[in-house]
Amino acid sequence: MKLNERSLAFYATCDSPADNAGFLYKRGERHTAYHRRWFVLKGNMLFYFEERESREPVGVIVLEGCTVELCDSAEEFAFAIRFGGTKSRTYVLAAESQAAMESWVKSLSRASFDYMRLVVRELEKQLEEMRWGPAAGRPCCRHAPAAWKPQPSGPEQSPERLPALPAVPPKENGCAVWNNAPGTDRLPDTTSCDGSDDDTNPRPPPLPPRRRASGGEPGSTGAATTESSSSFYRLHERYGREVARLRQEWLKRQRDHQP
Repeated sequence: MKLNERSLAFYATCDSPADNAGFLYKRGERHTAYHRRWFVLKGNMLFYFEERESREPVGVIVLEGCTVELCDSAEEFAFAIRFGGTKSRTYVLAAESQAAMESWVKSLSRASFDYMRLVVRELEKQLEEMRWGPAAGRPCCRHAPAAWKPQPSGPEQSPERLPALPAVPPKENGCAVWNNAPGTDRLPDTTSCDGSDDDTNPRPPPLPPRRRASGGEPGSTGAATTESSSSFYRLHERYGREVARLRQEWLKRQRDHQP
């Protein structure tokens, strides 16, 4: 990325949000006098202007490889930005109040990419622990996601952890029976001619009995076919009577509602 004075000036004065901004007193490099300047912190760049309404910054401090600490100075609420190296410059600044000094020291200490890298690494570690447990943060278990294996779902798994399966209703000749209450394994009573116990509680028609004839018995196929046809005839008759009765009731209600 290529930077020049114009691009830096545009970035300093553009509408992008600033991490911190305010007046600070800056000590000169050659002269120890303090000058009041307007400071704007954006990312890891600390711009300073002569006035708040200035269009171009006077200078910029790149906050990489530095430390921010309090220092003794003639001005109250002073702190320093120190860089590593014997020939590196130390910037001495002073705030107007204790609260402003604490705010600037905190924001300047968190402005470098090294700090952001540590924060991202810590957040990744916490996310890994949330996903795979506290053991994921250990060096031996750092690659826990790749070595993770699903729990066995066969007989080795304890019965307490098996998911509850939905109850499957019993079937008769491949169809679910009408009365599938526990302990009820007999066919519905067919003594009533209209297929109901009373007028308000209709009962379903019975299903044909299950065919149990084996292939080795002579004449078993013909007997099963005759029994199946007879059962189908009874079902047809019962459904027909039920439909006819319902149709008569519907016609009667239609006639009663007519003016």
